[in-house]
Amino acid sequence: MKDTIYSMPHDPLVKFTFDAHVADVFPDMIARSVPGYAATIAMIGVLAAKYAQPASRCYDLGSSLGAATLAMRHYISRPDVEIIAVDNSGAMVKRCKKIISRDASPIHVDVRLQDIMDVDIQTASVVVLNFTLQFIPLEGRQELIRKIFDGLMPGGILILSEKILFNDTVVQKRQTAWHHNFKKANGYSDLEVAGKRNALENVLVPELLETHKDRLLNAGFSSVDLWFQCFNFVSLLAIK
Repeated sequence: MKDTIYSMPHDPLVKFTFDAHVADVFPDMIARSVPGYAATIAMIGVLAAKYAQPASRCYDLGSSLGAATLAMRHYISRPDVEIIAVDNSGAMVKRCKKIISRDASPIHVDVRLQDIMDVDIQTASVVVLNFTLQFIPLEGRQELIRKIFDGLMPGGILILSEKILFNDTVVQKRQTAWHHNFKKANGYSDLEVAGKRNALENVLVPELLETHKDRLLNAGFSSVDLWFQCFNFVSLLAIK
């Protein structure tokens, strides 16, 4: 379904939530809103295939409709790997389970309705936070990254994709304008762009790229590589 959620004026006090309305249009919404999303998803599968270890778990934290989960499922060839997809939206989890049930891959997927802060991460070789950390309160982000690090096996990876900020105000304005131009090129009106931006204010809280790198290194990761960037959207790979 096409995303028309913000095609009409909205109450500015009503903030963005991952409810049934969003779940209905989520594939269209994210494809038209996040530059390079399809490439990011595909490469998550490629990277997972490289780093998935025997008899390990791969976690998709904030899995929404399971795009990253399916990418891992289709690229990983080890039959003894389990994928755990976690989201705190009942609407997203319900739809994700249906999507996974129609997929023919033999790799087992456990789709859970759960807050990712409460997930017990064990024997993990791959963990994915694909545009998820930005929705976690700032004060809980280091704790989550540390918990992921502790649950990873040696040589395991965390793939972290995020919208970022820039220190330079001129660069920030330019990157924001490019992003808005991308959305308008994909059919969103000025009203929709403004409405979505207002709804996400203080819900999606981006940070500097340097902040993400420092947090990962402080958690104990041995290396952090920026492997993808398109405008103000990036993806990092951190190795334990």
